[in-house]
Amino acid sequence: MTYVIAEPCVDVLDRACVEECPVDCIYEGDRMLYIHPDECVDCGACEPVCPVEAIYYEDDVPAQWSPYTKANVDFFDDLGSPGGASKVGRTGNDVPLVSALPPMGEGH
Repeated sequence: MTYVIAEPCVDVLDRACVEECPVDCIYEGDRMLYIHPDECVDCGACEPVCPVEAIYYEDDVPAQWSPYTKANVDFFDDLGSPGGASKVGRTGNDVPLVSALPPMGEGH
């Protein structure tokens, strides 16, 4: 099990969770952040600092955002397991689910 970032993060990219993560497993796509399922140690440090409440324990993802569980896995299909987001930086990529969404977040 792992934590999952869901739709409320799209176009927000607050990054408070990135700063709180002790294992550097939160990667930045173009429009949202993703938690690497194999690198996450399930500590939960990211969840309470998310200002838009986009982070859920895998078993607790609301039904309307259940596709984001798979999206957080699929994001790493090409990226693999680099062993830390800070080594990678912003990827400029997103999964098709996110890319297809209309602009969201503040100012949209």
